[in-house]
Order: sequence, then C-alpha cells, then structure tokens
Amino acid sequence: MTDARPPRQVPRTLPAQKRIALIAHDGKKQELLEWAERWQSTLGQHQLMGTGTTAARLTQQLGLTVEGLMSGPLGGDQQIGARIAEQRLDVLVFFWDPFAPQPHDPDVKALLRLAALWNVPVACNAASADFLLSSPFISERYDMSIPDAAAWASARV
Repeated sequence: MTDARPPRQVPRTLPAQKRIALIAHDGKKQELLEWAERWQSTLGQHQLMGTGTTAARLTQQLGLTVEGLMSGPLGGDQQIGARIAEQRLDVLVFFWDPFAPQPHDPDVKALLRLAALWNVPVACNAASADFLLSSPFISERYDMSIPDAAAWASARV
C-alpha cells in the first residue's frame, strides 16, 4: 500500500492582498453579513469571491465587490475547492451550519479537506473569522509551506 501523503513541502508566499472566499449556509447568511459589515473596510482591500446568494447579498447590501460563483449545492463549493487546489485562494471564511443537514455535505467535507491539505487558513464562525482578519498577516505577505504536488505526482507514477 502506498502512502497517500505528499512526500515533502515547498514554500509559497501569500500576497499582501489576499484572495478570500466568503461562504455561508442558509442559516448563517445573516450572521456572515453582520460579520462582514464589521470588517467591511478590511475586506474591501482584498479580492473577494463567494458562492451564490452569499456573494450577491454581500455585494447588494454592503457594496463590496465579490465575484459570484455557483450556489454551493450546484457546484460552488467545488469551484472554491478548485481554486484552493490551483493555489488561487488564500483564505476561506465559511460560516457553516452544524444543525442543518446539507444535501451537498460531501462537497463541503471535500472543500474543508482541500483547505487543510493546502494549508489554507479557514474560519468557520465569527470568532475565528475575527482572529483571521485581525491578524497582521491579513495585509502582509506571508511565507508558508504547501505540499509539493509535482513530487507527489511523480512518486505515484
């Protein structure tokens, strides 16, 4: 049986202007909007993207520029996951609802797995999102490590 973990890590530098995904399950959309309003000035300094209704509401209600992707159940979670795998996402803010069953739960778990694998900072509630956005690293370059995908792929051949 082969080891599924990448054999080594390589450096990656996140830019000062982060690419931040904002996602919220239906029962958490209002909470995310209230949180984003408190952080509107900081969020406005970064490149934002979001799934479906969340992106639309952030744009309409707060005037933030948010690239709208598909709704989560229609593939939006997978679009965010692809950006993580392509190293085109730096921070994930995902207010998920632990009490509501989600028809796309496997997609949500896959998204969170990719974020963990690729060392993407994740906030799943207002407190953790406050900690992320109040970090000095949110507006500075940040050196980190990620899996060496090329070495891992060649080791699997």
